[in-house]
Amino acid sequence: MSMLLASGSALEDAAISNVFGMATSLLAAALFILALKWLSAPATARRGNLAGQVGMAAAIVGALLQSQIISYEWIIVGFVIGALIGAPMAIFMPMTAVPQRTALSHAFGALAAALVGTAHYYLFDLKAAPPHPIVMTFLCLEVLLGALTFTGSLMAFGKLQDLLPTRPMVYRNQNIYNLALLAMAIISGVLLTMHPQWSWLFPVLLVLSLAFGVLLILPIGGADMPTVISLLNSYAGLSASMMGFVLNNKLLIIAGALDGASGFVLSIIMCKAMNRSFTNVLFGAFGQIQTLTAAAEKKAVRTTGTEEAAQILESAQNVIIIPGYGMAVAQAQHKVRELYDQLTRRGVEVKFAIHPVAGRMPGHMNVLLAEAEIPYDKLVEMDEINGEFPRCDVALVIGANDVVNPAARHDKGSPIYGMPILNADQAKTVIAIKRSMNPGFAGIENELYTLDRTLMLFGDAKAVLAATAKELAQNGR
Repeated sequence: MSMLLASGSALEDAAISNVFGMATSLLAAALFILALKWLSAPATARRGNLAGQVGMAAAIVGALLQSQIISYEWIIVGFVIGALIGAPMAIFMPMTAVPQRTALSHAFGALAAALVGTAHYYLFDLKAAPPHPIVMTFLCLEVLLGALTFTGSLMAFGKLQDLLPTRPMVYRNQNIYNLALLAMAIISGVLLTMHPQWSWLFPVLLVLSLAFGVLLILPIGGADMPTVISLLNSYAGLSASMMGFVLNNKLLIIAGALDGASGFVLSIIMCKAMNRSFTNVLFGAFGQIQTLTAAAEKKAVRTTGTEEAAQILESAQNVIIIPGYGMAVAQAQHKVRELYDQLTRRGVEVKFAIHPVAGRMPGHMNVLLAEAEIPYDKLVEMDEINGEFPRCDVALVIGANDVVNPAARHDKGSPIYGMPILNADQAKTVIAIKRSMNPGFAGIENELYTLDRTLMLFGDAKAVLAATAKELAQNGR
């Protein structure tokens, strides 16, 4: 009788645990959807971030209370290791390194999916009860996408961190070799699906996928990192979704599908913002060839100093600031805020023009300016602000290059022809802060810098902005 009671109690506990797990999964799925919705606008981004965190916490709690878990020792070890890696990344990594941190996050998530798929495959009883072909299809896709995203994200991290050359690394017939490698990985997956007992093929699939991830990112330059990061995000999400099908976990399917779809849509937006196709981004080696021609054509430019720049800004009625990757490299966002404060105190109207692909990840400029507590309503997207440039007294370009190059509008021979740009050249006066006249990632000369209305202010953006803000402060005494 006592055994029956114990058995009944265990079944009841398992049922309660499963019901609780379903409830937390539904809550987590709803919060993930809301988080994605709220993160799409700066005004609700904090709410979206909080919703995502609560949703993830609910998902973890629900998973930990599943009746199938019989021991927590290794789970605790994993929590500790993850915390030791994740906490320092969140606390000590500067906001300017958000693209690198994002790439690492994609790498870790994709690696987890690939490892779970690998473990699941070797837990099958391949001789007595081989997995169903549909299950093997999802498992092979999970491993393929997870492995290539892992190494691809590490390569992206290396380029963003300047551990690897940011220019495309190309060699003869590169695309042919890359596609052949991918084809071999796919064929290995198909054969494994048809013959799961051929276990020797699984390491082949894994190694080919890892190698393809490396070679996929090699020919991609730094200018295309926003698109690459969103694509890798999409691949990691799809890998997690495939894992959900393998493990029969509906929450993983939903969360992975959300991640995959949003990353893919964002990639489309990035490509549209650059007037580029996916194939051109992934296989075009953009920014490699034009460097030679850019160096051959040097034109005279007008230069200025911080004192004159301060006087021009002070006398303006409205100023549009255009931040770019140079601002991120110099970590100058807080000096931008100081300049913004000095100008607004004098009654100057200041807005920030945000190009969709400025920086090295989607929303890079928004993140940095938000860290400096620039008001959200002062950050204006390209389509909304372009019409204001003809009435603008001063366009202040801080480290931006290709996104303000007028050649994109009229030079059909330019690699950025057709790319939507910020119309900085239509402002009455342009002040461009750059370290030197070196071209941007497209490798071409920027016509904006040689216009009669443009003044070049050379130097580190952080130092130049600090000196300009100081001049304004002294003039206001």
